[in-house]
Amino acid sequence: MSAASGADAPWPSAGRAWYAVGVLFIAVIFSFIDRIILSLLVDPIRADLGLTDTEMAFLLGVAFAVFFALFGLPIGRCADRYSRRTIIGVGIALWSLMTVACGLASNFWELFFARVGVAVGEAALAPAAFSMISDLFPREKLGRALGVYQSGAFIGAGAALLLGGVVIGMIRAEGAQVLPLVGAVEPWQIVFIVVGLPGLLVALLMATVEEPRRRVAPGAAAVMSLGEVLRYGLQRWRVYGLHFIGFAMLAVPITTTLTWAPAYFARVLGMPPPEVGVTLGLIVLVLSPLGVYTGGWVADTLQKRGQGDAMHRVGLTAAVLLVPICYVATTGSDRDFAVGAFVPLAFCASLALACAPAALQIVTPGPMRAQVSAAWMLFLNVITAIVGPTSVGIIADRVFGDPLAIGQSLALVNCASLPIAALALWLGRKPFAAEVRAIRT
Repeated sequence: MSAASGADAPWPSAGRAWYAVGVLFIAVIFSFIDRIILSLLVDPIRADLGLTDTEMAFLLGVAFAVFFALFGLPIGRCADRYSRRTIIGVGIALWSLMTVACGLASNFWELFFARVGVAVGEAALAPAAFSMISDLFPREKLGRALGVYQSGAFIGAGAALLLGGVVIGMIRAEGAQVLPLVGAVEPWQIVFIVVGLPGLLVALLMATVEEPRRRVAPGAAAVMSLGEVLRYGLQRWRVYGLHFIGFAMLAVPITTTLTWAPAYFARVLGMPPPEVGVTLGLIVLVLSPLGVYTGGWVADTLQKRGQGDAMHRVGLTAAVLLVPICYVATTGSDRDFAVGAFVPLAFCASLALACAPAALQIVTPGPMRAQVSAAWMLFLNVITAIVGPTSVGIIADRVFGDPLAIGQSLALVNCASLPIAALALWLGRKPFAAEVRAIRT
């Protein structure tokens, strides 16, 4: 366990702090490559394994998100007490091996349980990383640091689409391949194996990061019991509850975009999978990191001006901008227009994603930050799995009854989630700002 230090102890050097963020940035890139690659392979897997859109929706959503969220809670508690560096390193190794296992699956259930393994491994990253970064940077720099870290998610997602598209284009003409010790595998299986194995090197790189000392307020306990954590959160249910609802619903559009947009471009717009991967990959690779860093920078700037609800202001702005964009982006049939609409969609849907964890770190005591982050990830992933990927697939199957209606399903789900997000963030502004003032005084 790291030694605790006072809240007024010197901060780590800039070099040490940014090196740690750099390694975590690489880790989150690989986590999202392994998480998102499935979305580019929806149709090949459906054809090879004989699955429906509903079954694919469960693989994209529930199989990952529910177990990711549930395992995050005990892992988060461990991260508030033990070495966060070790927990993250073990998690990276596990999800990398389970991504390879996805490439060895031959039926729905084998793929389902491999996805569960990916989820359990990735559950170790976010709570521990958020906690580490909050012990590396002061409050006025936290938004940008978390913005850099969170931007890795979109670089990973973009790389998954981009590289996945390139790899599929290279190997699909060759058909099934024979691998040593494995036998014949389809092109989609090779993609999983290729993107999974390099993560083992990232797990080794994590060992070079120093565990930061935990920052504890003067007079506060270095460790809080589970009961104390629950009481603290329940006493501030308006702060945490409205934050969870608002930012989780705001994350629905980016989640549905990353999971179902490839199917929309391929089915409705007629783009071949390699072109889909390259097109969407470049958009996400450039616009989403720019959006998440911009949101963090704006929030830091507003905080320096004394606006305690800075994170919520950024979220509200994103919600308002996204409503018309989400409607037009997936309801047309013109390829060039759709590609153009996805540019502001990727940017605006990413604006507030660094603000959500940064806000929690600001109002949460050090000894419970990883646990609160894990609870946030549980809520976020359950909401985005049910309201996002899963509901899009079910609506396309059961409401529209047409695979070509995947774009209408995307627009319906996204445009329904955003007003809920805006209302929760608006109601949560004052309680959150009051909590920030109370902490400062």
